[in-house]
Amino acid sequence: MSATDAGPALREFLKPYSAKSDRRGAASLVGTLAVHVGALIIGAHLAGQGHWGAALPVIVVLAFAAVRLYVLQHDCGHHSLFKTRWINETAGELLSLFSLTPFRVMQYNHNQHHAYLGNLDHRETTEIYTMTLREWQAAPWSRRLWYRLYRNPLVMIPVGALYTYFIAYRWPRNARLVGVVGVITHNLALAVSVWLVWQMLGLPGLVVLGAGAMLAGVIGVFMVYLQHNFEETYWDRKPDLDFRKATLVGSSSLDLGWLWDLGSGNIAYHDLHHYNPGIPSYNLRRCQHDLPEALKSHDVIRWPEAIRSFRLKLWDEDTQRLVAFPRPHTARVLIAE
Repeated sequence: MSATDAGPALREFLKPYSAKSDRRGAASLVGTLAVHVGALIIGAHLAGQGHWGAALPVIVVLAFAAVRLYVLQHDCGHHSLFKTRWINETAGELLSLFSLTPFRVMQYNHNQHHAYLGNLDHRETTEIYTMTLREWQAAPWSRRLWYRLYRNPLVMIPVGALYTYFIAYRWPRNARLVGVVGVITHNLALAVSVWLVWQMLGLPGLVVLGAGAMLAGVIGVFMVYLQHNFEETYWDRKPDLDFRKATLVGSSSLDLGWLWDLGSGNIAYHDLHHYNPGIPSYNLRRCQHDLPEALKSHDVIRWPEAIRSFRLKLWDEDTQRLVAFPRPHTARVLIAE
């Protein structure tokens, strides 16, 4: 069944999973905060004793707790974690200290991403920029070099994480649009929280906190890439752009295992999230596993295909596929034609 044909039946199926629960939202929030703080304290203690080998798995737990807190903040931006709008927004502001992301900035950027998903004329709103094959063929060598570096996972993932979460969000491009006071307040609160970690846990605490935040950023960029960058994703231009198809076909459903879902707040089931952003993260995994085959728009992506997806760099408008860089011989033939 096509994404368009499945629309009415899918909307009806998703309704029960859109129900918000303050109890489950609070349990997700408080439980994840407890894991984050506990991992930070334990990791700092181990590191302070020189037991870095024992501290490393604790830092991994800390990083995934930070990823979960970002996903919960993202839920708050959609007003889907709790029933009440003001509770969602208060929790979202609190969680910005752990995600390193000003709440209003995240909310605005992410709403823009939802609004222009799959739109080749508005790629500035996507998290990972994608060139088309035609643009690549017409681009000068300097732009090709920049894009090759940008899309190289060894650059895109660690450098992207460092730039986005540690640098760009300190003064985002849209700061004046979403509220300068909020961004400044966020940065001051973040500075105070880092100072408190230093006061209570010393240098080992800062090192563990920084390592956990960096690893969380790496996991985040890895996930963001896979959410929309896979072979059979969807891009188009208006008036042909089918927004419903973009939400379902242009967003992936990742099956990377139960532990990964636990650590990433179930955001791997991204097609369902884009189709109905009102589904809380604590309902997404159950929703995916209950989804009838007739309502699925594509197969799930598992680890082998997920890793292979990082070879895909360009959107081919003719074949409607994400493709790898053309080989030099192929590129010469295409240009000659």
